Amino acid sequence: MFDISTKKRIVIKVGTSTLTHKTGRLNIRRMERLVKTLADIQNSGREIILVSSGAIGLGMSKMGLRERPTDTPMKQACAAVGQCELMYMYDKLFGEYNLNVAQILLTRYILETPRKNNVENTFYKLIEHNIIPVVNENDTVAIDELELAVGENDSLAAHVGVFCNADLLVIMSDIDGFFDGDPRSNPDAKLIPVVEKIDDKIRALAGDAVSGLGSGGMITKINAAEIAMEAGFDMAIVNGRNPNILYDLFDGKSVGTVFLANK
Repeated sequence: MFDISTKKRIVIKVGTSTLTHKTGRLNIRRMERLVKTLADIQNSGREIILVSSGAIGLGMSKMGLRERPTDTPMKQACAAVGQCELMYMYDKLFGEYNLNVAQILLTRYILETPRKNNVENTFYKLIEHNIIPVVNENDTVAIDELELAVGENDSLAAHVGVFCNADLLVIMSDIDGFFDGDPRSNPDAKLIPVVEKIDDKIRALAGDAVSGLGSGGMITKINAAEIAMEAGFDMAIVNGRNPNILYDLFDGKSVGTVFLANK
C-alpha cells in the first residue's frame, strides 16, 4: 500500500500549464504558493528535487510570441530566454525562505552515457547541503527532444528519480489525476485513485493529448509511471493549479492518482 510517511526524497515535476497563465506569462501568485509549499515541505525534513518545465513558455512571453513556435531554432531561442527568467524567479522566491537552489540542465545523451555518474554526484552533494536542485531539459541543445515534442520532462523526472534513489515522484498536472475518460470532454469520466499495473488498457485511456503551451500529455505521464514503478518507487499525479494539494498528499489524504511501484 501507499504509505506517504515513509517517503523522504521526493522528485516533484511541474509543467508549463502549472506555472503560466493561458497567455504564456508567468502565473506569479501560483508560483509563489508553489515555492512556499515546497519550502515548507523541505523544512519538514524531506528532500525536494524540482523538475520544472516552463522555459519555452516564459521565453515566448518575453519575446512577444502568442503561439508556441513550430521550428526548432525559435524553440531553442525561447528556451534560452525563458530559462533565465525561470531560475531568477526560483532563486528569488526560495531565497525568501532561506533556501538555495541550483540549476541542472540535462539531455537524453547525458542520461545514456557514463557522464551521468557526474550528474549523480552533483545531485547528492546538493541534497547533502540542503540545496534544492531545479532540473530542466537543456532545450537549447536537445534538438531531438524538441523536434519530437514528446513531453520529455515527465520521463526526465522519472529518470532523475532513478539515479537519485527517490522514494516518490509527484507530477503536478492541469487535471486532478488519471481518469477512465477525458474529463475535459466527458463529464462522466471518473478518477482512478490507484493504478497497480500499467497495461494496454491504461495506455489506451491515456491517449496522446497535447496541451497548448506544454509539450506533454497524459501518455507521457504514463511513460514516466512505468519508469518509476519498474525502478521501485511510487508516482502520483495531482492537480498543480492548487499547490496546497501537496499538503493533503503528504498528510496521507487520498488525492489524485497513485501508481504503485513494483515490489
